[in-house]
Amino acid sequence: MSAAADKTWFGQPRGLTILFLTQMWELFSYYGMRTLLVYYMTKQLLFAQEKASFIYGTYTAMAYFTPILGGMVADRWLGKRNAVVLGGSIMAFGHFMMAFEPMFFAALATIALGNGLFLPSLPSQINDLYAAGDPRRGRAYNVYYVGLNIGGFMAPLVCGTLGELYGWHYGFGAAGIGMFLGLVIYIAGRRYLPPEPPRFVPPAGAVADAPGHHRQVWWLLLGVGIAATIFRGAYEQIGNTLPLWIDTGVDRAWGAATLPMTWFQSLNPLLVIAMTPLLLMVWRHGAAAGRETSPAMRMAIGALIVAAAYALLAVVAAVAGEARVGWGWLVAFFVVLTLGELYILPTGLGLFAKLAPPRLGATTVASWFLAIFSGSLLAGAVGMLWSRTSHSGFFLLLSALAVLAALLLWRLDRPIRMLPKPG
Repeated sequence: MSAAADKTWFGQPRGLTILFLTQMWELFSYYGMRTLLVYYMTKQLLFAQEKASFIYGTYTAMAYFTPILGGMVADRWLGKRNAVVLGGSIMAFGHFMMAFEPMFFAALATIALGNGLFLPSLPSQINDLYAAGDPRRGRAYNVYYVGLNIGGFMAPLVCGTLGELYGWHYGFGAAGIGMFLGLVIYIAGRRYLPPEPPRFVPPAGAVADAPGHHRQVWWLLLGVGIAATIFRGAYEQIGNTLPLWIDTGVDRAWGAATLPMTWFQSLNPLLVIAMTPLLLMVWRHGAAAGRETSPAMRMAIGALIVAAAYALLAVVAAVAGEARVGWGWLVAFFVVLTLGELYILPTGLGLFAKLAPPRLGATTVASWFLAIFSGSLLAGAVGMLWSRTSHSGFFLLLSALAVLAALLLWRLDRPIRMLPKPG
């Protein structure tokens, strides 16, 4: 498919802006609810920390398991556009259900169900905006990732503030409004999106070695997915146990005022927005000079940077002991963590989309979210150790998980580079 001629965002097609804004509001709703979830369970529903951590991990895992089925449904029957609209509508309904305490578990299940249709079908449209070999395609996922994090930045400030200061249900209601706005933008901008590809059927007349090549691709993607699972076990603690540490272990004083706990969760997306243009410039210059880093190696570097971020918290927590630490250390942690995140997460999504077999774009992208599913389950299990170990020991464990993920990605780099270039 030829790339659209119009350029409106970092020199990218207009359709990327529509996908960008749609995902921005979807992430506003998701992170708005996630920002409040652990606090709501422990402070309003009075769940024990271990139970709240387990529910959090299970919910985030299921939100990223349903896209496996949703991607297949989109590729074979619904189509990507219909899947986005239907899934987004179900998610909006689920977010509004969160405003009613008796519907708590039903609301979580509804959001996870809608996410299954929505999540793989939106980013899998990015590839179709570009002609084969278009050099903008790889960087498009970083631009798209900024859109995600604008929503993630606004969510704690809006939903978190409403929930923490005025009532949890106001925050959950605001998340539902965000999802609705995303749907409106997507429907209004459909003319800028790529045409709907044909539904998947086994390709007739395929070359004899194509099935073997596809099997090789799937095995390598499985390896990357396992590395991403291990990485997510550490990374996802920023929404699980880290908020508990912010609540009890960080001095949040700002003069005579105390900063709300949820505001600190805006640091990560804010830094993504600020740092992405700089990183894109560095990578662009590196590519022009013939020093472009391969995707798997870039992901390995990101995992090591995240390991350094958690090692920093381990040292800070060990030195502080029972005392609260200054919130400046938390800011430093988020700066390092976000740098690593930008190396690994959008690169992983782009790698899965790039290696997708023909007409299986949504299904392959959904496989990336399967790694988030398994990583979220791991994060929930790891989070249950929070109350059973020292804070410094826990953060050191997270650092070790990120290092393990980096080693696996490093071993996968050469086999991935040896794959035939996609057409």
